[in-house]
Parts: sequence; structure tokens; C-alpha cells
Amino acid sequence: MTAVTDQGRDHGQGPEGEGGGEAPGDDGRRWDDGLIARRAAEAAQESADAGLTPQEDPADPGPQVEAHGLPGSSLRPRLDALRELVGLSRARLDGDTLAEAGRVLDEASARQRLSSRHTVVAIAGATGSGKSTLFNALAGVQISDTGLRRPTTSAPIACSWTDGAAGLLDRLAVPGRLRRRPVLGGAATDEALQGLVLVDLPDHDSAATGHREQVDRVLALVDAVIWVVDPEKYADAALHERYLRPLAGHAEISFVVLNQIDRLSGEAADLVLDDLRRLLDEDGMAVGEHGEPGATVMSLSALTGVGVGDLRELLGRFVQARTAAARRLSADVDAAAARLRPVYVAEGRPGLGERAREEFTDRLAEAVGAAAAGQAAEREWRRNAGRACGTPWLRLWRWYESTRQLGGLDLMAQALAPPEEELTARQRVEQAVRKLADDAVDGLPTPWAQAVREAAVNGAKGLPEALDELSRNAQAGAGGRGRGGNGDRGPAPVGGHTTAAGQGRRGSGSVGRMSAPVAGAPGTRGARPPRPAWWPAAVLAQASMTLLQIFGGLWLLGQIVGVIEPGLLTPALLMLAGVVGGPLVEWSCAAAARGPSRRYGQEAERRLREAAAGCGRARVLDPVAAELARYREVRERYVAVTEFSTTGG
Repeated sequence: MTAVTDQGRDHGQGPEGEGGGEAPGDDGRRWDDGLIARRAAEAAQESADAGLTPQEDPADPGPQVEAHGLPGSSLRPRLDALRELVGLSRARLDGDTLAEAGRVLDEASARQRLSSRHTVVAIAGATGSGKSTLFNALAGVQISDTGLRRPTTSAPIACSWTDGAAGLLDRLAVPGRLRRRPVLGGAATDEALQGLVLVDLPDHDSAATGHREQVDRVLALVDAVIWVVDPEKYADAALHERYLRPLAGHAEISFVVLNQIDRLSGEAADLVLDDLRRLLDEDGMAVGEHGEPGATVMSLSALTGVGVGDLRELLGRFVQARTAAARRLSADVDAAAARLRPVYVAEGRPGLGERAREEFTDRLAEAVGAAAAGQAAEREWRRNAGRACGTPWLRLWRWYESTRQLGGLDLMAQALAPPEEELTARQRVEQAVRKLADDAVDGLPTPWAQAVREAAVNGAKGLPEALDELSRNAQAGAGGRGRGGNGDRGPAPVGGHTTAAGQGRRGSGSVGRMSAPVAGAPGTRGARPPRPAWWPAAVLAQASMTLLQIFGGLWLLGQIVGVIEPGLLTPALLMLAGVVGGPLVEWSCAAAARGPSRRYGQEAERRLREAAAGCGRARVLDPVAAELARYREVRERYVAVTEFSTTGG
């Protein structure tokens, strides 16, 4: 193996250009200061006699072909979409996640500013694979050192077939002393290679760490790669796991060349080549066969020249297509998009549906005791109707009973919520927010799910206080309303402490100090439910029944004391009519009050429910919806990045 690999029997100039001379300096400027200039000219003449032409001077005013963009209609919109994607995601994703995408954008911008008529192809391989020999064979002259010494190539050496590639080589950090020109034989293959920039890389498995770092750096910048393998190391795990597998998406700009087939019989060479294709397939790298896109796999012998002409022909067609740079950038975009997929692609359809919104509203309404407030408002309406239309004797009895109770203590018990009730109410609000966040982030990628949860939690921090403030404002507005003429109008039941009179002090659903007394409920002074239009008639009828009782009673009393002539029937009938008519009027009024009182309670519940829902929407729903909208926007940008992929990534 050692005697055959690199096949370096003849030693020409070294990588530093011994025997070849160098016209420009390392910084690309000409030496034109007397004696030094003459010596440089003599060295250039010696190089020309040897068949070598130093690389063009970057400062030379000769033809320089700089690109104003790369061909490929789908590349620019994909890069624009990726740029927008990165910009929209910086506030939600860490820098490490977006680092590769940012690098691709920077490299794409740098490559698009350089020549689009040149194709930079790197020759990479392991120690002893013969890549330098192949490099020299393609150039037609000994440029890169070959031999038994390892490593032979210590720095990238470039060979450009045409002018105008100085900017590309500057980008690769190839110094002027390592830039060469090939021997042009005037053949058709030489004409097809116009625009080719070939770079010989150090060994990717070199023991020198600096050599491996140079290989990795240049491989990230070139337009295409020729991987040179030999019959002994073509299955090397380092090659496949470190390079070929990660670069599987770059198959269309990859050439995998099995070198040194002169060491194998024809049948053995075919077997090794088939096994190499199998390994590439396991790496995920598509092999271009029968006109299908993919990597070019072939065998040759750089030492004997077998197959080198075929490779030159393939390279000629590849270079003249002038699409390698665009394909490379497109593959880089695919690779960056594949890395970003876990943070942009959701497993399901995350979002806030109508059902989730309604459940959130229901939970807030339960927390502020909207249902209890509606029931309390309905009872209060009916109680007021009973007070207005009830018999005076029953009303007097109720007043007497109320004076016997410690109303002040009862009012204080309603004004001060037990600590456990307040805690339970706040827990209900927190539970509603957590349930909403869980529904919203279902299937959402982790960074965006975290952003949605943070928006929900931050909004929930001020939700109890916001409900409390809203309740106080609504209660103040409700107290100023006039008494309506129908039973459907009434002040809005808003948040406060206890939701309704008569409700149990536990389990009423009030949120601490967030639910205010419903207007007209016990404990709310100066605000009563409205009275319908038929109340005056009912009051007049009740007053008539009371007068009949009083008149009949006085008549009977007058007969007893002898002031009036005896006659019990008429006063007894009058008194009986009053006694029976009073409760009858009260019962009729109670029956008539059922519908209006129910509507009043429903209106009270609706108003408190809407107040809680509006507060929850402003504090929680809208921020969560904004985060979901931001995710949908970046998701659309991500789809645009991957939509026009030309490499199948």
C-alpha cells in the first residue's frame, strides 16, 4: 500500500513553491522595487519554463469576473425566507440554535458577491489515498508534493484554469505563494475546465490537528468536493461518520473516486466499487445513476491515468453548468433547515380553538361566581317584588324578624372572605390559566411552548387585581342607573367579594375580593332591582285589600260598642274579602315576577361573565394568541425555506 499510494516517484516543487517561483507576494502585491523585482521576474521565467504559471495577481487590472448573484431562481427566495426566519426567532431561540443558519446566510452572502463563472472544487482524502497525485494528474503538471513522507500536503494548494478567481481564493485563505495555473494542452477537456478552481487539501485524518481544522474550514466554503478513497480505507469509519454522513444532503456536488484500481483485478475493483456504493447508501448519500441526481461514484488510477480522462470530462460538464455554487448553498440551507426542524415543526395543530376559549371563559365565570350572582340577583328581584306587593302584616312581621337579627355582623361576615375561600378562588384562576396554556401548546415545539406558557403566566399575575378593578368600576356604574320600567333591565353584576346574598360563604365561587355584590343584593345600599310597570297596580290592589280589612274590622268594632246598628254579614264579607284578597294579590304578583326575575338573574350572570371574559381575554388570551400568531408566522417562513429544496433535504 505504502509503495503504491501517492505514487510519488518524482519530486517537483514543494507546497511552498520551490523551483516554481512566485511573482506576487503573500498579500497579492507585485514586487517592483529594483533588485527584488528582477529576481521575481527571473523566478517567474523559470516557472514558465517548467510549465507552471503563478496564480494571477489580485491587484492585476486584468479581467476579473465578479458575480452579481448566483444562478438558480429558487435560491434567493429561500435565503430571504431563512433570513426572515432567523430575524423573527432571535427573541425566542438561543444563539446556539440559530448559529448554523446564521453561518449559512453569511457564507451565502459572501459567495454571491464573488465570481459566478468559477467553480471551486476541493480534493479531499485520507493519508496515502493518492489525492495529491490525482490533483497533479488533473492539472497536467506536478504542483502538489507526493511521496512517502507523511503528511505530504500541509496546506491547501489551489490551481485555477482561468483568471478572476482571486476573491474566491482569498475567501479560502489560500496565500498567493500556493496559487498555481495548470498546463493547458488546448484539448477540448481543457476548454471545458475553464472556470475550474481545484484545491488540494491536507489529509482529513492527519495526526496534525491544524491540518484537520484546515480541511473542515475549506470544506465549508468550496462549491464541490472530490472524495478520494483507496481500496484499503474506503470503508474508514472516520471518513463516513465525520464527513460523508453529515454531508449526505450535498450529494449533487460530491464526487467519490476510488483511486489505485491498478492494484486490483477488474472483478475485485467492481466488487469494491459496489461495496462503496452500498456504504454511501447507508450514509444516506444518494448515488447518481441512470440520470438521477446524486453523487458521482467512479474508479480510476491517478498513477497510470486510467479513468482520469473520464473524471476530467465529468468535471468539465459540471463546471460549465455553473450551478455548483447555487447547489452547494441550497444544500447548506437544507442542512440548516433540517437542524431547525425540531424547533419549528409541531407534531399536531397547536392553537386556541373555540372550545378552549369557551372552557377558559367558563372557568373564569365559575371563579368569580357568575352563576351564583345570577341566582342571587333573581332571588333579590323576587324578594323586592314580595316586599312591594306583599300584605302589610307579612311585611311587618318580616321587619320585626330582621330587627331581631344582628344584621351588622352578618354583613361583616359577607364582606370578609375566609382565607381558605380566597385561596381556593385564586387556585381556580390559576387552574384556568394552566388548562388554557396546556391546550394552546399541545404539540408545539419546546421553545415556542415555553413562550406561550410564559405569556399566560405573566398575564395571570395581574388577572385577580384586574378583575377586582373592573368589578369596582362596573359596580359604580351600576349604582347610578335609574330604575327601569321592565324586568329585563338592571345594573351589571360585577366583581366584588361575595357574589350574591344568601349564598353559602363557602363554595360560592367568588374570587377573593374580585366579585362585587350584585346590584340590589343584600349589603348593597342605594341600588335596587328595577320595578315593572304593573307594580303600581299591584300595590294599589294590595292597599285596597288592606283597606277592606280595616274598614270591615272598624265596622264590626262599631257594632260591638253599639255605635252602629247590628248587621254582621256585610262587614264580615268585606273583612273576609280583604283577608283573602291580600294573599291572593301577593301570590299573583309572585307568579308574574318569575319571568322578569329569571331574566334579570340571567342578565346579571351574563354581565359578570362578560366582564370576567373580557378581563381574561385582555390579560391572557390575547398574549397567548399573539405568541401563537408569531409561531405561525415563523412556521410559514420555515415552510418557505424548505419548499423549494432542490437537493431533497
